[in-house]
Amino acid sequence: MTSDELLFTYGSLRRPEVQLDTFGRLLRGETDVLTGYTLDHAEIHAHRLSSAAGSTVHAVLRPTGNPLDKVVGTAVVVTTEELDAADEYESTVFRRIPVTLASGRPAWVYTV
Repeated sequence: MTSDELLFTYGSLRRPEVQLDTFGRLLRGETDVLTGYTLDHAEIHAHRLSSAAGSTVHAVLRPTGNPLDKVVGTAVVVTTEELDAADEYESTVFRRIPVTLASGRPAWVYTV
């Protein structure tokens, strides 16, 4: 039996082709906000990220701790197995951390 997890996406994991490659399906989600972070871009040459996303420039979250800073993204429901697949996709550069979204829901997010 698998349990569902909430994953906050803000970059390449929002792209349909990346979702199909990583999860084998398109994810449904709701717009939500992560406070205390800003969105930046960085050139990343990790093979899986670059080939799946079609670019070496990727969105990255930068923690600021400032509640006025906000990143709008999509909160998607994934299984624990799909979260493992997301870990594999993101693991060369990003780490997964728990956060609380502006909606009050707990979620996972990938950050540098």
